[in-house]
Amino acid sequence: MSVSGNLFILSAPSGAGKSSLIKALLKQGMQNDQVSSRAKQVSVSHTTREPRPGEVDGQHYHFVSVDAFKQKIKRQAFYEHAEVFGNFYGTSEAAIDEQLAQGIDVFLDIDWQGAQQVRMRKPEVTTIFIFPPSRQELENRLCNRGQDSEEIIKSRMAEARAECSHYQEFDYIIVNDDFDQALSDLTTIVYNQRLKRRQQFEKHKNLFADLLA
Repeated sequence: MSVSGNLFILSAPSGAGKSSLIKALLKQGMQNDQVSSRAKQVSVSHTTREPRPGEVDGQHYHFVSVDAFKQKIKRQAFYEHAEVFGNFYGTSEAAIDEQLAQGIDVFLDIDWQGAQQVRMRKPEVTTIFIFPPSRQELENRLCNRGQDSEEIIKSRMAEARAECSHYQEFDYIIVNDDFDQALSDLTTIVYNQRLKRRQQFEKHKNLFADLLA
């Protein structure tokens, strides 16, 4: 029987580097057996919005109708769900639980509100908040993207303050000043979760039974 995977939540204000850290962690896992002895995967959310060019159903999102999404809500099929700009997004409980049962570490890229919902249904989830090194650096990163207008950047900065105000609800804090150090911190957190008593008992229960007989 394989050891169960761990569920992680990563939250951060836009521009803090959360997505880049997750991508680097998964890439690192493919190349480094020190941490890759267990598979890692980012959860694929359900959404009611239309696919964008290049997006693949089941890879980027599970694209479903509004009616199908609301039926899932009624069946309490989501660990968390939210409506954003008129579209629904949700994390399937069955899909996550199946991956965890296969020994896969699963990462949820969601905000603090989603984290609260997941924590209520799965208290053992590990939550991580990513901070930018400063307010000015966060604004610089958003401006350097070249994707948003000045008005949108101001809105994102206001959202960042609201998002960061919930940092006390998270288990771990990573300040993404130096990317390599932040990635090292994230890797350490993931590895440490595998050394907890429950994980070690699952992995070595025959040893424990023999020594305690």
